[in-house]
Amino acid sequence: MEELELILESASEQMQLALDHLEKSFTKIRAGRPSASMLQGVMVEYYGASTPLNQVANISVPDAMTLSIQPFEKSLISGIEKAIINSNLGFAPNNNGEYVIISVPPLTEERRKELTKQAKSETENAKVSIRNARKDANNDIKKVEGVSEDIIKDYEEKNQQLTDSFIVKVEQHFAKKEAEIMKV
Repeated sequence: MEELELILESASEQMQLALDHLEKSFTKIRAGRPSASMLQGVMVEYYGASTPLNQVANISVPDAMTLSIQPFEKSLISGIEKAIINSNLGFAPNNNGEYVIISVPPLTEERRKELTKQAKSETENAKVSIRNARKDANNDIKKVEGVSEDIIKDYEEKNQQLTDSFIVKVEQHFAKKEAEIMKV
């Protein structure tokens, strides 16, 4: 019985990781006001190593339509611009010799729909991860020896309930993000 509980606990942890990953992915999808987290995945070449942008520069939001990036070393300005362009975030960075400035245009209806599709895709990926965790747990449950079929069925049902609860959480996160994106 203890082994079965450990299997469910492990599945729960994997499902929680999928949910955490979804939340992290959603922070990169812009809705409304710009934020420093929009540049979270941008990696800059720094002394031969790929380094996260926030470790080589200060990122600030001076107004509702602008991101300002002040590198710790001025020699990084062109590398930061290049990294932002290569990150496919759809931003056109400019520099004034000291800062890299990104003007974030207001979202068009078409862009909002694209962002919603992107969020839906991330949601589906999270669901797949959760279902894979369920499948792995069910396989592990069936491998446990010395346990009656009724107990195995009970644990498979518990695993399904766990899966359903995480799928509901994922759907709630998506609904919240979709409302945030579509809000004008």
